[in-house]
Amino acid sequence: MTKPKAAKKAKKKTSSAPRGRGRPVEYKAEFCEKACEYAARGATDREIAEMLGVHEATLYRWKHTYPEFCEALKLGKEVPDGRVVQSLYRRAIGYSFDSVKIFMPAGAKKPVIVPIVEHVPPDTNAAKLWLTNRDPDNWREKVEVDHGASRDLIALLKERRERAAKEG
Repeated sequence: MTKPKAAKKAKKKTSSAPRGRGRPVEYKAEFCEKACEYAARGATDREIAEMLGVHEATLYRWKHTYPEFCEALKLGKEVPDGRVVQSLYRRAIGYSFDSVKIFMPAGAKKPVIVPIVEHVPPDTNAAKLWLTNRDPDNWREKVEVDHGASRDLIALLKERRERAAKEG
């Protein structure tokens, strides 16, 4: 036996109620320490908000309302941001690292392990990104567009308009 349409509609209305709304979570001082810890692990603002059980907009509101919360987030983000900067720099200039090659010569009973130094060449995209952010005046992609029309062009257009009006 099927349910009446009214019962289906009533059920649908209750299941589509907005989620996540209600009384806002109250700010607590211990959120500073947690937010700093999460940021130090590399979490984004959205992820930090999720871990604190609040909406991302609430996190941004707290950043503006509570200076100590904002500072805790900045402090936490310094370590992972510094690591990314260091990695980008190393990628831009190229780097070397110790590694090993493992060979199994024909007829050998054990593999031969040979220490080597591997080289990662400089990455031009990383260098470009680094330079455009560090020295934007000299390295940004400049697109200069002259939006001003010259007086000669304006006079020419005016002359042709008048000629077209006389002929037409």
